[in-house]
Amino acid sequence: MDKQGRGLAETVWTRLDRKAGAITELTIRQLRHRLSTWVVLGVSTLLLLTLLAMYTAGARDGWEPIDNDGDSHDEDGDGYPAGQERKYGSNEWDGSSFPGSGHFIREGEIDYGESGIHTGNHTWRGATGTFTYDWLDETYTGGRGVLDVDRLRDCPDGEPLEDFWIDWGDGCIMDEDRIFVLDATFRGEGSFLAERDWYVEWGYMADSFHVEPEPKSNYIDEDDIDWTGDPNGINGFDDDGDCLRTDWVDPDFWWDKDENDNGRPCDVIWIAAADGTIIQILPDENVDEDPSEESLSNEDAHRAFIIASGKIAFVMILSIFLPLFLALGLVRDETENGTLHYLLSKPIHRGEFITYRILGYLIISGGFVLIMALLMGIVTAALGPGDSIFRIRDIIVWLGIAFATIMALAAYGAIFNSLGLISARYGVYIALVVGVYEFVMAVLTLAGASLVPVLSVSHWTLQFIDSIVLIVWPNTLEMAVIAEAFDLPSGLAAFWNPPMHHFGTESPYLTALLSVVVLSLITALMVLLGQSQFKRREIM
Repeated sequence: MDKQGRGLAETVWTRLDRKAGAITELTIRQLRHRLSTWVVLGVSTLLLLTLLAMYTAGARDGWEPIDNDGDSHDEDGDGYPAGQERKYGSNEWDGSSFPGSGHFIREGEIDYGESGIHTGNHTWRGATGTFTYDWLDETYTGGRGVLDVDRLRDCPDGEPLEDFWIDWGDGCIMDEDRIFVLDATFRGEGSFLAERDWYVEWGYMADSFHVEPEPKSNYIDEDDIDWTGDPNGINGFDDDGDCLRTDWVDPDFWWDKDENDNGRPCDVIWIAAADGTIIQILPDENVDEDPSEESLSNEDAHRAFIIASGKIAFVMILSIFLPLFLALGLVRDETENGTLHYLLSKPIHRGEFITYRILGYLIISGGFVLIMALLMGIVTAALGPGDSIFRIRDIIVWLGIAFATIMALAAYGAIFNSLGLISARYGVYIALVVGVYEFVMAVLTLAGASLVPVLSVSHWTLQFIDSIVLIVWPNTLEMAVIAEAFDLPSGLAAFWNPPMHHFGTESPYLTALLSVVVLSLITALMVLLGQSQFKRREIM
């Protein structure tokens, strides 16, 4: 009972609740019976299930290790991976230089622009011309640039370099005991006639010895991140030895072992902010450059999928196109159908009517978004990398994505509904332009722009997601800095940015709160704009 002795069922607030419930329920029923609603929701479901299937397939196939620093490759084809060549000081781009090949001692040359003949038993390098030989070493092998004697074939008719060309580092048979070579390295005894405007040098290899080629797998995940947790401590260790180069044939090499200029070779400087957050990493060359995918890259890819799906699929697609189809005609269609007169025959304020209509639309669209976000959260939390059976934090991030999307749905719903009231004829075209504008602003926000996109709903929605990610996964910023410092492949760098609007506090909580306030204000202003237009409209 109230102070006047009336039952609660007779109060103004209860009647208001009844009106709200009636209009909201009517809106939900109308949207449920529209074919366009089910088509839009069906297409959206198909899009999200496709993304989920791609993630499930990737998780089922496993996470393959990646050679982040490229030292498992054998670019010169000599049978030795680049990492092993660096250890022994040989040239990873020269097929005649490999571990154990020794050092080339040059005895003479015919330089560019010269021509001439030289006779002798030598190792010939970079040779272009004709070689008439008494002996040709068929056992001398190597990679790119080293002549493969066993594969020599007859030369085409005509003059070399005029009538025909051959591959670089290759040769062909001109006559018995006479070959033509193009920029090739080989070993033999005879007379070499150099082509004018080409080069040849001769000499011998010293200090040669046999080194067994190592498998390429030895140079994958071989130099992990060595972080002590103390920015002032000694961090970074050259696990694979390609920086320290101890006991190698050629101890001097071209790169600087103290690139970060801290007086300590082959280490890593970690720079932290006042709150302990790592903001920059300065590594020496070839230190901590190939970490294990199990500990870093898999987690990076997992988070990148969640963030990318949340930003692109939910915010940039669903939050724009769902209201475009469902909210544009919330009031306009009733006016055109002639049913608005009956809906307003009861004592209800027109402003309330718009609010309740948007609420009904939000229950349909927001409920769909929440269900799909939970579905994707359950799957990614169950299949994600790591030792835990179920990643609870993933669910929290997905709930944050759902909340951000629902906020955007409310804002866009209010905007598109107002456009439909402002112009029944051209409202849909204006709404399409607004949709394209919001999509472009979202792309700019993804690219890191902070000034121009602030005048958009998508910018603040994406900022909220960035904030939630940093709140739930505080080491996300550290992972991004690691990827940048060591040039590691990172999806986070493409889809996540540190929150921008925090008034210098670096607090993601403040950015999240500011985003909610801005989105709420936009929604309220658009509802008020729609109400002002609706009040001036004559109901027929």
